[in-house]
Amino acid sequence: MKRNIVIAVVTAAALVGGGTATALAVSGDDAPTTRATENRAADDDGRDDDRGRADADDQDDDGDDRDDSDDRDASSGDVTAADAIAAALKHTPGTAVSAELDDRVWEVDVLGGGDTWHSVRIDPGSGKVLGASKDDEDDADEVRAALKGASVTAGEAAKAAAAEGTVTSVDLDDDDDKGWEAETRASGGDERDWRVDPSSGSVTADRDDDGGDSDDD
Repeated sequence: MKRNIVIAVVTAAALVGGGTATALAVSGDDAPTTRATENRAADDDGRDDDRGRADADDQDDDGDDRDDSDDRDASSGDVTAADAIAAALKHTPGTAVSAELDDRVWEVDVLGGGDTWHSVRIDPGSGKVLGASKDDEDDADEVRAALKGASVTAGEAAKAAAAEGTVTSVDLDDDDDKGWEAETRASGGDERDWRVDPSSGSVTADRDDDGGDSDDD
């Protein structure tokens, strides 16, 4: 009678637990010994582990995406053209001839000794130097001739043009009209070209720029 009760109890436990159970019953008053293996519980644990790993992977991916987004936002920082020129000259002494915000990085051209040119890349978010390269060009004499007698540097020209908008580039015009050329972007996205006098630093609209002619229509 006891054996039948034990078997019935163990069988019911196996059905409820969804697994298999093995029972060993002995006659007399000795209590039965039962060993059960819960397959379903093990399967559930495996699925939980898989979900945990998947959740961790998704979290890592989201973290990487946020980092990339932060990096993209940082590239539109507050380092001005004048700041970039100052950082480039501190890293590579010489004469700054141009600065341009290209692909979210400031590129500053610095004329060194002889015909040696340096291109210095500045992070617009932090002002740190990202790298520099050296090249030899044969127009160094022309540039020096255009700068002869000039009292306004590239950095000062950038600061002067900044009164008209955010300066995205400043460059030396070494052709017929000697002086600095600057490009600005207004808050609405409109771009304008300006000329900065190399002696006085006065800023005037570029004659070739049609950006301000719309009021005459």
